[in-house]
Amino acid sequence: MAAEGCTEPIALSYAAAKARRILGTVPNKVDVFLSGNIIKNVKSVTIPNSEGMVGIEPAIAMGMIAGDDEKELMVISDVTHEQVEEVKKFLDKNIIQTHVYPGDIKLYIRLEISNGEDNVLLEIKHTHTNITRILKNGKILLSQICNDGDFNSSLTDRKVLTVKFIYDLAKIIDIDLIKPIFEKVITYNSAIAEEGLKGKYGVNIGKMILDNIERGIYGNDIRNKAASYASAGSDARMSGCGLPVMTTSGSGNQGMTASLPIIKFAAEKNLTEEELIRGLFVSHLITIHVKTNVGRLSAYCGAICAASGVAAALTFLHGGSYEMVCDAITNILGNLSGVICDGAKASCAMKISSGIYSAFDATMLALHKDVLKSGDGIVGVDIEETIRNVGELAQCGMKGTDETILGIMTK
Repeated sequence: MAAEGCTEPIALSYAAAKARRILGTVPNKVDVFLSGNIIKNVKSVTIPNSEGMVGIEPAIAMGMIAGDDEKELMVISDVTHEQVEEVKKFLDKNIIQTHVYPGDIKLYIRLEISNGEDNVLLEIKHTHTNITRILKNGKILLSQICNDGDFNSSLTDRKVLTVKFIYDLAKIIDIDLIKPIFEKVITYNSAIAEEGLKGKYGVNIGKMILDNIERGIYGNDIRNKAASYASAGSDARMSGCGLPVMTTSGSGNQGMTASLPIIKFAAEKNLTEEELIRGLFVSHLITIHVKTNVGRLSAYCGAICAASGVAAALTFLHGGSYEMVCDAITNILGNLSGVICDGAKASCAMKISSGIYSAFDATMLALHKDVLKSGDGIVGVDIEETIRNVGELAQCGMKGTDETILGIMTK
C-alpha cells in the first residue's frame, strides 16, 4: 500500500478526516484515546505537508481540517498553505485532548468528537485503516468483530508462510503476477531515497555515507551504497517529506528497508529486471513472515525484521541455496534482535543503516557456510523456531521494555 509520511501519524489523520466527514462539520471538542505504541510512533515525527509541525495534535488537526479520508494513507497528500493556516488556528483553540488507552492492544486509535448536540465515535484496531466501530449520536454505523488478543485476526491468513515456501515460490512464480506491485515499489521508494540524498533531512545519515564514499573515507562498494540509499529514504520520510512510499507490514520504513538495498544491489550488479523483482519478492515476504511473529508495533525494531528480508534476498540473488538463505536470516536475527524501537523519528534511519550493514555480513557468512548454531542464545533448531523465538522475545520478553520506553518518552 502506498502511504505518505510515517504511517502512525497518517493513521491519526485518516481517522480524524473520516470522523469529521461523518460528523458533518468541524468539531469543537476532540478526545483521542491512543495505545502507547501509537503515542510513541507519533510524538517525534514531522507531519507531511504541515510546514514542519510535529506530533499527535497536528496529525489529528491536519486530517480534521485538510484531510480526504477516501485517500486512506494518502489522506493529507494534497494540502494547501491556506489549509495549513486553518490547521494552526484550529490547534490554537486547544480542543484536542489526548488520553492513553489502558488496554493491551498495540495499535489502538479512538476518536470521540462533537459539535453541539452531534457526536461521533470512531475506533481503529490492529492495522492502520482497520475501522472496527463507528457511532453517530449513539447509533451504530459500523461494528466489526475483532479478536483483541490477536492482531493477526484483522489480517489475511499468513500461516502458509515459511522460509521454504517463500524460497520455492520465488523460484517459480509467474513474474507477471508480481511485476505491477514491485514496479510501484521501485518507483516510489527510489524517488524518496533520491530526495533524501539531495535534501537536508533528519541527521542526514544516508547523505553522510554517500559524501564519505565520494571523499574516499568510506569504500566505494555496494554495501556502503546500499546502506546510504536505504537510510536516505528514511531520513526524508521521518522528517516530513511528502513523497509517498510503498509500505510493508504497515510500515514505510520497513518497506524502504526491504526494497532499497535490493534495488541498489541489482543496479550495481547489472541484474535483470526479473532478477530484481524476484529478489524484492523474497525480501518483502521474509520481512512479512518475521514481522507477523514479532507483532504489529512493539519494542522490537521493525527495521531488523526488514533487514532479515534483505539478507535472505541478497543470498537468493547470489545463487544461494535454501539452506544458505536460512543461515543468512539466522545470522542477522542472532545478531541484531536486541535493537529497540523507541518511536518513529530521525534515528530510524541510523538503525536502518545498521541493519543493512549487518544484512550484508549475514549474507557473506551464509555463502561461506558460516552460521550461528542452535543454542547460541535465541537461535533455534531450525529457521522457523528461530523466527518463533524472536516473536516470543518481542511480544513477551520486551513488553516491559516497551512500557519503560513509553514512560521515558512521556515524562
